[in-house]
Amino acid sequence: MVYILLAPGFEEIEALAPADLMRRAGLEVALVSVNGTAQVAGSHSITVAADCTLDQVDPARCQLLMLPGGLGGVNGIKASPAALKLVETVHSQGVPVAAICAAPTVLGQLGLLQGRQAVCYPGMEDGLTGASVPAGERVVVDGTVITGQAAGSSLDFGLTLIETLLGRDKAEEVRQGVCYR
Repeated sequence: MVYILLAPGFEEIEALAPADLMRRAGLEVALVSVNGTAQVAGSHSITVAADCTLDQVDPARCQLLMLPGGLGGVNGIKASPAALKLVETVHSQGVPVAAICAAPTVLGQLGLLQGRQAVCYPGMEDGLTGASVPAGERVVVDGTVITGQAAGSSLDFGLTLIETLLGRDKAEEVRQGVCYR
């Protein structure tokens, strides 16, 4: 199961494009409401129905945990002790943790980027505590931590998540299926 954490103000394209691509690849993906509501409004007033709430997440079933950006959503994750505990728990179990745009700052805050390479939204690099930031990269995989730059890298980010879980051939199949070049 892939869990994607949604708090009010999340960046819609950063959550939904990877979710769509991963579902096309055959992965089971759940959109998780961090604040317990059935629907979560994104940063551009698109409301999304959550598949479950944070208290329904089973860390033992987690294949990958994803955090989309959007300052409101990221602040909502940072303000949720249960969400932060989930990130730490799955990371400590060796489960891939992926974050895009402003969300890699959550990983920095938790000390999960120490000695790693990571990217984030330009200008937020100070929040990547302990990481080095390679220039010009849209998506970076460093061990079990995957980071993406911003909304414009959402498709690359989603395809990288597929490659991480199902391999390069499946990611290429999905890329070709959506005519992404």
